[in-house]
Amino acid sequence: QVQLVESGGGLVQAGGSLRLSCAASGIIPNIYHVGWYRQAPAKQRELVVVMTRAGLTSYADSVKGRFTISRDNAKNTVDLQMNSLKPEDTAVYYCRQSNYDYDIDYWGQGTQVTVSS
Repeated sequence: QVQLVESGGGLVQAGGSLRLSCAASGIIPNIYHVGWYRQAPAKQRELVVVMTRAGLTSYADSVKGRFTISRDNAKNTVDLQMNSLKPEDTAVYYCRQSNYDYDIDYWGQGTQVTVSS
């Protein structure tokens, strides 16, 4: 069973930066969508950004201009560069990798990001 493993979370002051990484423990065939989601306490999980295999991206309005996703298709790795972090970015961040139809769909275990004011 392939697993996604996230790393790079932690505690940072407002205005700071973090870089999250997501790596697959094995080969996942036909990965098309890769993305990051987050879930803050007492809130629903929400999309942060998704990228297609062709490089098309869709960012949540709240992170546009501050966060940048990148991927390495050969290695099945996905990174999220987060700049100008705000306390409201505090959440558990999850990596997701899926095929085109989402019937092959993997999630990571999550990594905590805490932004102090």
